[in-house]
This record gives sequence, structure tokens and C-alpha cells, in this order.
Amino acid sequence: MRTLASDLRQTWPVAIFAAGLLLGGEPLAAGGKAKLAYITNQGSETVSVVDLDTWKIVNTIKVPGHPAGIAVHGKRGYVSAPDAHDIAVIDTATNAVVRRIEIGGGPLGIAVHPQNGRVYVADWYSKRLLVVDPDAAKIVAEIEVGQSPSGVAVTNDGRFVLTADRDSDTVSIVDATLNARVAQVPVGSRPFGITVSADGARAYTANVGSDDVSVIDLATRAVIATVAVGRRPYAIALSPTNAFVTDQYGGTVTVFDTATNGKLAAIAVGDHPEGIVYDPATATILVACWFDNELVRIDAKTFQITGKVTVGDGPRAFGNFLEPSRLPP
Repeated sequence: MRTLASDLRQTWPVAIFAAGLLLGGEPLAAGGKAKLAYITNQGSETVSVVDLDTWKIVNTIKVPGHPAGIAVHGKRGYVSAPDAHDIAVIDTATNAVVRRIEIGGGPLGIAVHPQNGRVYVADWYSKRLLVVDPDAAKIVAEIEVGQSPSGVAVTNDGRFVLTADRDSDTVSIVDATLNARVAQVPVGSRPFGITVSADGARAYTANVGSDDVSVIDLATRAVIATVAVGRRPYAIALSPTNAFVTDQYGGTVTVFDTATNGKLAAIAVGDHPEGIVYDPATATILVACWFDNELVRIDAKTFQITGKVTVGDGPRAFGNFLEPSRLPP
């Protein structure tokens, strides 16, 4: 039986499977603190809920369909399940799946509009970015992008949605009001994860095929720098000063200065690091290591590993997996 997971395993180095952006990412509001992390586990078909204070698993949520992408927004977590051809909606208050929304195709990267709450889902098997109304539980628009869209990111002002189009070697820029692509930017080979800076000035793609990161100026819609990183870069997280890139085949996280694009470190984290986010409340980087079944915590200033916790089998955590449960009202 053909599945997204089996397709991608069989075709690498032409393809790689993710369950984790971001890709992109939604920063916490000022003063907010992430309490929980939601880690998609492809192998065990679960989502591990990690308490970031106690650094322990506090819940395990069953999500059939080899869960991949994750986007936590407000009181909901949205999980792409490519082999079930749908997305699962998690209530973060009860940590239970409350709805499954049929998508079709191979839903992979996923992100949420910061203002209106609409969910954007990349269909790996086509050239589609799907716009989902989660309250109505239906697709409200389909937008043509490049081939095999993977990571999805939304600018913080909600104006644009970006997709990393892996088999087109491009990034599509979509106007969120028009629901139409307004630009297509050539990047490196096989872009997978995509992240947008907090000010919306730049986008960063992890290019699996060329072992580098493309830096895109969103005003000019052009690549302004290419940064060499480790083997098979997968996803990117941004701190206020640095970029952190998971090198899937290198077992490392490459760190470079976003002002100079100069390399600062290569942090050994474990086997096949994939999903990655920055937690601004604690100034830490969280990394899911697929083959080690671990979530790893790194001090974003010292680059030292400060914690590890065992999660489910085959963690991908592709997207924004932090739940800001302590945001002010």
C-alpha cells in the first residue's frame, strides 16, 4: 500500500519525510511562557505532550495516520496525518483529539494565521496549499504553489504565507487576503523547512539537497545569501540573533549569526535531528531527534545541552510545537 511515509523513505536522496516547520513558527506573545510541547511521533502514531517545567511526559495522544506536521495556536493544536489524509484537532486544555478534518492528498507542513485562525496545510502529493476553516471543519480555498510543498510559514502580520516547494526548488509567497501566489523565489536544492523572522523581513529555507540555507529578503523577494550548514538540513529556528538548523544526516544543529551569516557552532545533539523551535521565554532551543526518540533542550546562548526527554517512536515535530499556556489574558 502506498503511503507518504513509504514514498519518501524509498526515494531519498530525492525525498525526505518530515513530521515536523517550521519551519516558520509563531513566536509567543511578549511575556508569555510556553508550558507544553507537542511532539508528533510518526512510528508510534502519537503526540507526546512534554511539560517544559518538569521536563516530563504528561500525556500521550493517539493520532492514527503517521502524524507529521504540528501547529499550536491558542487553545488548539493542529496535526497533519498524511497517511490518514486529514488533520487532527487537539484541545490543549484536555489534550484530546476533538475533530478530524478531511484534507485528501498528503498533508504535511502546517501553520496557522495569527489573526483569523485559519489553518494552512501543504499537500505533498500535489502543488496545493489548502486553507482550512477549523471551526467549519472544511477547506475554504486551494492555492497553487510549487511541486511537493513541505514547510509552511506565516508572517506575524498575517499578510503572507510561504511554502517550501521541495521538488520545484522554490519558495512560493502567497497573499493571505487574496489567497493567491504573488511570487515564486528560486532557492537551493530541495527546500524543506521554512522559517520567517519575527519582523517579517527575511525567510530562511533548509535545503536538503544542497546542504545549505537560503536567506530571502521578503521586500525584494530575492535570495540575498546562501549559508553552508551540515548534511541534509531539515528545519530552522530563529533566536533574536542566531539561526539554528537541524542537520539530519550530521546529527548536529548548525548555528549561524543572522547579521553576518557567519557560522558559530555545530552542536552534536543525536541521531537524525528534525523538528526545532526557539522558546523565547527561556531562551532555549528544542530539537526532536527522530532515531533517538528524544526531545533535546539547548541553551540558545551557551549552545550547551541542558536536558533530554524520551518521547514516542520516530519524533518529527515539524512545525510550531509550543503551547503558550501562560500568556496574559
